[in-house]
Amino acid sequence: MKTGTRSPILRDFQWRGLISDATGVNELDAHLAEAPRAVYCGFDPTADSLHVGSLVPLLALRRIQLAGHRPIVLIGGGTGLIGDPSGKSGERALNPEEQVAEWAARLKRQVERFLEFTGGAHAAILADNYEWLSKLEVVSFLRDVGKHFSLGSMLGRESVRSRMSRADAGISYTEFSYQVLQAYDFLCLFRKYGCTVQIGGSDQWGNITAGADLIRRVEGEAVFGLTLPLVAKADGTKFGKTESGAVWLDPAKTSPYEMYQFWLNTSDADVVDYLRYFTFLGRDTVDELGAQLGRHAEEREAQRVLAREVTTLVHGAAATREAEEISAAFFSGDLERLTERQLAQACQGMPKTMLSDADLRSLSIVELLTRAGLAESKRRGRELVAAGAIHVNGQPVRDADTRLSRELARYGRFFIIRKGKKTYHLAMVA
Repeated sequence: MKTGTRSPILRDFQWRGLISDATGVNELDAHLAEAPRAVYCGFDPTADSLHVGSLVPLLALRRIQLAGHRPIVLIGGGTGLIGDPSGKSGERALNPEEQVAEWAARLKRQVERFLEFTGGAHAAILADNYEWLSKLEVVSFLRDVGKHFSLGSMLGRESVRSRMSRADAGISYTEFSYQVLQAYDFLCLFRKYGCTVQIGGSDQWGNITAGADLIRRVEGEAVFGLTLPLVAKADGTKFGKTESGAVWLDPAKTSPYEMYQFWLNTSDADVVDYLRYFTFLGRDTVDELGAQLGRHAEEREAQRVLAREVTTLVHGAAATREAEEISAAFFSGDLERLTERQLAQACQGMPKTMLSDADLRSLSIVELLTRAGLAESKRRGRELVAAGAIHVNGQPVRDADTRLSRELARYGRFFIIRKGKKTYHLAMVA
């Protein structure tokens, strides 16, 4: 990107490292600087919740709205029935239509907390491509839209080429047609809302340029595309994954405490980049946190700020304060101060062993360790206890033969076992 960028939003994106590629970057710069524009990003309902990887484009739309433009969130109720081949090594399973519709409805409710959908010309728009894709007629669609796509360019898309080069995978006509449908989405939004910019992850570049090319051919107008980086971790492991699975935006799937912990555990190598990608903190604040990281990395202040900012964006200030209280209690070992609801939230993502009333009458701590898979044998369990490596409900275990009881359990049902400093396991009475 040139240094003399006129558009404030592109300057911000450039500093944050949010530009992977763009069509006609100088023209896009002038286009955004000239007047407020409608900018869209699509989200297919492939699950009943978005995950933390979806935050980059969602927050990009929010930045766009704060800069005076109009964001459009397009839920792929129609394309979700087809399946996007981008980034996939094999064919997606086709989900039932009623399930996709239910997931689409959930995603619509989920995105509403990130944007302002009322109040004037900059109010965000929530659309669903099922509205127009479900009404298409095959013959007219092939005549009016399909004729503008050359087979050579479609086969040249990375998402198609990578699949076709694999003898064990290949690609169906269904997924092959996805780029045509996404291009048609851009055309429909251009006609309905005057949308002239599409954003998406870097794996969407081929689909985005296909849409821009379709509008140029059909309407004779220039529109633009911008792709955002797909977030990766510095150590090469996958972003957005924990031992318990993906980190979801739905609090029923990933609790606010788990969300807070996910960001708190960000490595020093990633945290400054994540502060730029996932928060609205300005350059001076991020630079200061980066400098403080260099001076006192052990304090992890940058990670705490990141965790607080993102958890607040996703779940609100009250949920973040509670997550910080839970985090502080686990750090100090003082689990007594946590309410039953807070304790349940803290345990939501832990590996779990269910206990019966009979277990309470018969199991000892060392037997519980082997039942939970925290010790491969009773002998090893006793060694762990003797070494002071086992805590239950925040208290060190002194006697490996201590029997379980409801009195020992928090709220009569929780046994939170800590092995070493970081390994937690929940044993819970049914």
